[in-house]
Amino acid sequence: MTLLEQKLSFDRVIERVEKARLRLNDHHIVKIVAASKYVDAEAIQSLYAIGQRAFGENKVQDLVTKSAMLEDLPIEWHFIGTLQKNKINHLLNTHPHLIHSVDSLELAHALNDRLERENRTLRALVQVNSAYEPSKSGFSPEEFLERYAQIREECPRLLLQGVMSIGAHAEDRVIIQKSFETTRRLFESLPEATICSMGMSGDFELAIECGSNMIRLGSILFPKS
Repeated sequence: MTLLEQKLSFDRVIERVEKARLRLNDHHIVKIVAASKYVDAEAIQSLYAIGQRAFGENKVQDLVTKSAMLEDLPIEWHFIGTLQKNKINHLLNTHPHLIHSVDSLELAHALNDRLERENRTLRALVQVNSAYEPSKSGFSPEEFLERYAQIREECPRLLLQGVMSIGAHAEDRVIIQKSFETTRRLFESLPEATICSMGMSGDFELAIECGSNMIRLGSILFPKS
């Protein structure tokens, strides 16, 4: 795919985001995080060249490798995957802009302890399993607000910014919408929260219409040539 073709493809995605945003309201702002899990540093560099600035990785080692290869670019790196505690040091060494996936009290405390030792802070989202699916990480909706408050109180090195969720894995739009609406209601109950991260390549328009202000797009931004 040529740079021009990629730019046209990117513009079509932006247009879809814009239309979905306006269906909610004309004041709503949506940030795109390019989920670059399946692409190499060259593909990230190409998308950066046409205007994308925030990129998200699912694996710590990939974030370490790609951020080092692209260190000359002021990329805003996000970590959007499940974090294992034994990878915390490696993750923090990359100085990510935001971690989307704090999914347990144990992980929150482990991150806080490591940050405390370095006298650092980290912007973070707490993950909710709003689809009630065993395959997904995160707190249940019923416990989410209590756990969010607990992390906020007990882990001051984590600067909580809001919530992240993955939409229901279903063909029925109503089921997916319900999971997004659950996340949005929780987001609106959080003190000083600014980020509601939900929506991926297959469902981002619905997520935006349900109130998402940060979407994680992978395959749709990196079409195969």
